[in-house]
Amino acid sequence: MRTLLIARLTFDEAFRRKVILAVLLLSVVFLTLYLFGFQVLRDDLIRFREERLGRSDELLPYDAQASAMVLMGLYTVNFLAGVMTIFAAVGTISGEIESGVLQAILPKPLSRWEIVAGKYLGFLSMIAIYLALMVGSVVAISRYVGDYTPPNIIRGWLLMVLVSAILLALTMLGSTIFSTMANGIVALMLYGMALTGGLVEQVGTALDNDTMVRIGVITSVALPSDSMWRMASDIVQPRSVAYALGPTPFGTISPPSEFAIRYAVVYCVALVLASALVFKRRDI
Repeated sequence: MRTLLIARLTFDEAFRRKVILAVLLLSVVFLTLYLFGFQVLRDDLIRFREERLGRSDELLPYDAQASAMVLMGLYTVNFLAGVMTIFAAVGTISGEIESGVLQAILPKPLSRWEIVAGKYLGFLSMIAIYLALMVGSVVAISRYVGDYTPPNIIRGWLLMVLVSAILLALTMLGSTIFSTMANGIVALMLYGMALTGGLVEQVGTALDNDTMVRIGVITSVALPSDSMWRMASDIVQPRSVAYALGPTPFGTISPPSEFAIRYAVVYCVALVLASALVFKRRDI
């Protein structure tokens, strides 16, 4: 029960921070631009067909182009969620130590592992709700403006939540070790490394270059956030569309195996346990 109380307080505190408000405002701007872009795409395709009097000489079928728009939208949502996760949790332990808040909390009958678990659950709940709203908005725009509904969107949303869960666990562990600024720099660099590693693996797969593929695999083992996004991007596309589009910066034609999901879950649990252990031994 005390863990759930910490989770609720963390949830409330996150919404009071200006950085969360900034991300929400940027998200609204993104959705507005996305709606406009999808409408322009659909209008252009209709005009394209009328100019060719119904001849079927399009470079790509409409479903492939609409799926690419959805994939681009979900990629942006996933990136925004990752950034919000890092900035929301970057000072969750270190910041409260620096401000003296934890010194007031710790004398109460509350274990340190309960603080870590409660904060993790609170942030994860916030991110899951944010992703549900953003993914739902992208799908709604696709359905009602583009007349296209992507498949397996619930599984895709769950995998995107797992991406943020990985980044959250990493950021919380860093918060028990480093200062707030150092933790933010490290977390953002590792997130960038994971994104770059995934892109290198994509290029390596397209060029049949084993070295580049190995670099991507090693990066995925070190931080499996991008591999979970690539799995999500694969299942929200029809198989025929995925092969028609080929490898892109937003998706993949060679997703990780199901084992990668189990590895990512164990990775999260291990980092949260490590956070609790490090925080328990830290002098405050």
